[in-house]
Amino acid sequence: MRALAAAASAVAAPTPARLRLRLPLAPRAPRSGHCRAASSSRLLRVSCSTTTMGDETSTSVPAQEQEPAVGAGSVKQQLSRLVISSLRATVPEVEVEPMVEVSAKFADYQCNNAMGLWSKIKGSGTSFKNPNAIGQAIAKNLPSSDIIESTSVAGPGFVNITLSNRWVAKKIQDMLVNGINTWAPILPVKRAVIDFSSPNIAKEMHVGHLRSTIIGDTLARMFEFSNVNVLRRNHVGDWGTQFGMLIEYLFEKFPNWQEIGSQAIGDLQIFYKASKHRFDNDQEFKERAQQGVVRLQGGEEKYREAWKKICDISRSEFDLVYKRLNVELEEMGESFYNPYIPQVLAELSSKGLIQESEGAQVIFIEGYQIPLIVVKRDGGFNYASTDLAALWYRLNVEKAEWIIYVTDVGQQQHFEMFFNAAKMAGWLPDPKEKKYPKTSHVGFGLVLGSDGKRFRTRSTEVVRLVELLDEAKSRSKSELLQRLTENGKIVDWTDEELEQTSEAVGYGAVKYADLKNNRLTNYTFSFEQMLSDKYAHARICSIIRKSNKDVEELKMSGAISLDHPDERVLGLYLIRFAEVVEEACTNLLPNVVCEYLYNLSEMFTKFYTNCQVVGSPEETSRLLLCQATAVVMRQCFQLLGITPVYKL
Repeated sequence: MRALAAAASAVAAPTPARLRLRLPLAPRAPRSGHCRAASSSRLLRVSCSTTTMGDETSTSVPAQEQEPAVGAGSVKQQLSRLVISSLRATVPEVEVEPMVEVSAKFADYQCNNAMGLWSKIKGSGTSFKNPNAIGQAIAKNLPSSDIIESTSVAGPGFVNITLSNRWVAKKIQDMLVNGINTWAPILPVKRAVIDFSSPNIAKEMHVGHLRSTIIGDTLARMFEFSNVNVLRRNHVGDWGTQFGMLIEYLFEKFPNWQEIGSQAIGDLQIFYKASKHRFDNDQEFKERAQQGVVRLQGGEEKYREAWKKICDISRSEFDLVYKRLNVELEEMGESFYNPYIPQVLAELSSKGLIQESEGAQVIFIEGYQIPLIVVKRDGGFNYASTDLAALWYRLNVEKAEWIIYVTDVGQQQHFEMFFNAAKMAGWLPDPKEKKYPKTSHVGFGLVLGSDGKRFRTRSTEVVRLVELLDEAKSRSKSELLQRLTENGKIVDWTDEELEQTSEAVGYGAVKYADLKNNRLTNYTFSFEQMLSDKYAHARICSIIRKSNKDVEELKMSGAISLDHPDERVLGLYLIRFAEVVEEACTNLLPNVVCEYLYNLSEMFTKFYTNCQVVGSPEETSRLLLCQATAVVMRQCFQLLGITPVYKL
């Protein structure tokens, strides 16, 4: 991390390049040696002297309360606006949030406010006799709208809402004409930081990195679809004590390392292990390495050059995986935030939050037996120091309203303590207040092998991620070739199509197998299970091709009708897409989108089984329903980072 605090305040840290990388990375490593990298393409120079503290500390603001355009947002959001108007007319003296949910049995949606309102106004002289009477009033006071076909009131005031078939059909057709982006949900923030992947420079990326990268990328894609400006941050560990070890070993083994370049290091993993062995077993080398960290942090040119070379080699290794998973990140490593640490700690100290304990500087957090250490006994900074500085920067410079950290569940306590410290400093509001800015830790479980233990190779080494992805592609290609050969369709496929489809299915299967699970649970890795999922999307594309109709022309001239029960079920589920994405964003659960995609596939299969498409009197309408389903599926795939397959 950092050596001495004095050195940190006296010397500006290296200017980390901020780059857009593609990346799948890892759950953060144990806090001591973690690094978050800085990269190349776009340089961001930030000097300590240009940013001051004090009055810039962010303040809490309520969630945005913009007035959405008519017809904007999800169906649930549009119905909620109608319910709000009704509630204001029904009980103007009570402030209450609308409670609108999908109805399981009696209608399409349901308003469940009546019982809660009754408990608030009962005994206050109200004219309402019971919850049912309140429900009747809510239903009566709903503004006239094309959305609602009919309402009814059941039991203790549940208001059942049936949507208009005509409105549902029009909403689907409008989406086909104007694009799926018109179905984006409206979220209460406009700018978010998602901190994910964050591998350690000079260390191998392996299967354990898979979940952080895939989950973080999917969250970013969902927020971006919802028109949130997402700062995809890769907080790579590029400034830890291991660099003194690596640099001194490089100097020792290859005095002319600058002349022979990357060849001096060769396999970075082998190089790292060799230097670590030397560090652990040679006291003189260990002391030299520790001094090397100070020289690096002090800005000595030779050490900076070696540091940059090691970081660049490590990034080129990461890039092998980034390209396969098609994940983009902006790297701002630990080194980027180091200039801010002294002034951040000075602010916290001025607020009386930092105390000395057993030679270290700590923040005591109520409810925790151990304190949050921000300066170690030797005067060095640590992971908490960097996280506090990064949070300060994200709140005050980047003006983020929601900062989301994606790491394994084992780091939950660190984040709870770290967030509490920020709240004590006045940087964050109390979570109960539902104000912004806010922070969230997105924890996830382990990847297990079929034996129920952490997934490893037979040699007990952690599986390399690039090898796992190549294996998934290879298996999907073998399966595809076998199936095409057996059904005689191999002649219809080019080598390029085989390659692209194998990648799409193989890499997509790896992502989907991870994302379909609730992220908080461990999941068992199985190639066979991953490659068993078949996409209904390819079948829909085949149906449209066989019709020999121009869907682009049909969506402008034709019309959708939902007269058959299975047509209506499919149509209703299609228009729920926006609220599903909203739920996934609100609760930070990508598996919600996977579940929706799976159910949509099932509903389409039922529709196609019971409703003839090509050659039927309803062909135009049903082809448009097929196309709408394909569009929504493709958007689901995009949110999950999966390339859709158009033929299988």
